[in-house]
Amino acid sequence: MTEIKMPQWGMTLTEGTIMKWLKQPGDKVEKGEALCEVEEAKVTDVVESSAQGVLAKICVEEGNTVPVLTTICIIEESA
Repeated sequence: MTEIKMPQWGMTLTEGTIMKWLKQPGDKVEKGEALCEVEEAKVTDVVESSAQGVLAKICVEEGNTVPVLTTICIIEESA
């Protein structure tokens, strides 16, 4: 299991907002594949998977703002 966390793209950024999930629970994901769009300080970027497997759970729904390093989803790794 791999927890994907809200990234901190800048030294002064403290939170980010999930704008859109690009994958849904049950979807297969590859390492480096885009999982969701996040807005931090009016800049939108994508969060990529750091593991290969299946998106098991979305922990933060679209439109919600959370502090950096908060777990936003969980990937169940392939064997």
